[in-house]
Amino acid sequence: MATCPPYPTPRPGPPAGGTRRPAGRWRRRERLPAGARSVAWLRLRYAALVTLLALSGLVILALVREQTGTEGFLVGLGLAVLPVPLLISAFRWLDRVEPGPWRNLVFAFAWGACAAALIAIVANSFATHWIATATADPDGADTLGATLIAPVVEESAKAAAVLLVFLFRRRDFTGIVDGVVIAGITATGFAFTENILYLGTAFGTDQLSGDGGIASVTAATFFVRIVMSPFAHPLFTVLTGIGFGVAALSARHRRVRRVLVPLSGLLLAMSMHALWNGSSSFGPWGFFAVYGAFMVPAFALLTWLAVWTRQRELRIVREELPAYVAAGWLGPAEPYLLGSMRARRLARDHARHHAGRPAARTVAQYEACATSLAFLRHRGRLGRADADFVPREQELLAELWRRRDIAHPALDHAARILLPAARLPYGTAPYGPVPYGPVPYGAMPYGSAHQGPAPLPQTPYAPRPVLRHPTAPPVVAPRTPGYGSFAVPHPGHHPYRSQP
Repeated sequence: MATCPPYPTPRPGPPAGGTRRPAGRWRRRERLPAGARSVAWLRLRYAALVTLLALSGLVILALVREQTGTEGFLVGLGLAVLPVPLLISAFRWLDRVEPGPWRNLVFAFAWGACAAALIAIVANSFATHWIATATADPDGADTLGATLIAPVVEESAKAAAVLLVFLFRRRDFTGIVDGVVIAGITATGFAFTENILYLGTAFGTDQLSGDGGIASVTAATFFVRIVMSPFAHPLFTVLTGIGFGVAALSARHRRVRRVLVPLSGLLLAMSMHALWNGSSSFGPWGFFAVYGAFMVPAFALLTWLAVWTRQRELRIVREELPAYVAAGWLGPAEPYLLGSMRARRLARDHARHHAGRPAARTVAQYEACATSLAFLRHRGRLGRADADFVPREQELLAELWRRRDIAHPALDHAARILLPAARLPYGTAPYGPVPYGPVPYGAMPYGSAHQGPAPLPQTPYAPRPVLRHPTAPPVVAPRTPGYGSFAVPHPGHHPYRSQP
């Protein structure tokens, strides 16, 4: 009876006198490691995106210059750039609590100024020409195109940038403020290109008619688009950004809500844009009526919402970070300091004064990581955490730990200035009730006691014992000598040169 071997029999070796290449070796392709493949794919994607935006910019530059002429293009460029720094500064101020990467903002502005503007010019021109040919009414085609076609095309093109950031930079898109900032920067870039076209065309009209001064078409266009309504396009697109921000705050299982809310914001943006473009057909005072009755109140309401959301984010920082104070990762006063924009600014200024700009950037990164950590825990406490909650929490804690030597003296300085005025017992209370290790949401429910200690990272400083919780064995927490104490240092003390 034949028996099967308990293991596969080896293949016969190569014949004597030479080596034989394994059969089919030439057909097998060498594969890169998974990490290398992901990096290569990421670089390829970035290169394709940069190429697309660059080509769009060249095409839109040629189209605008063809319609306005070289001189009109330069005049329009010089006038259209005036409101851009103001608008970008306003959105950057709003984003100071948890600053997003610069590459996202650069992409948003470039998409609005190049890709979205190119889509709008080509689609609006084609639609208006088709309507004029079909109806034999050029004036009616222009009105219909500006009122119905342009809002749909332009808002959809600008919303594409928000959608791309929402899908591919999801870690940087965590709430309403991120949606408002990305949408506002995209619309600022779009308005910049559109203003070049309108102002350049107006300048060419004045050259043909010989008008100049205040009575010129250029002056009237500048007053309406740059002085009165520089926020018009950002105001429309911000509604779409708010929709995506609400979707970012929603749990992943609420798929219908995550789709319908952004679509509702987009439809609202289209409606307001159509009302704004159609105001000129409401009579001689229609523009001013729409401006006063709708635009100004909507702008005030959205400004209040943005500022309120910013304050809410600071409150979340103050409420969520005490869990990490108990674990020994943060000092007892850091939730208050990191939840105050004035304290953050004082810490950065102190680091810049004593150790230069690199130290100030390190402190800013420390503040941003702590804010992201607070938002991450807030989402987990509300049941909206993603699957990578624990790895992301550990990553942020590691980033905080690496920057603590530079950030702690700067925060100490801010505490000496602000906390006495706030009458908080900084340095007088114990360092923390229980020095737990990393506090992943789910391992330790918010507000409850940890069921045992977890190892803490090693610190170059001598550990300091802290109070023991009744349900946990005594452990030690990382503590920087002098950090958290309220003693005023010697006048010649340099916090960044005196540390080991």
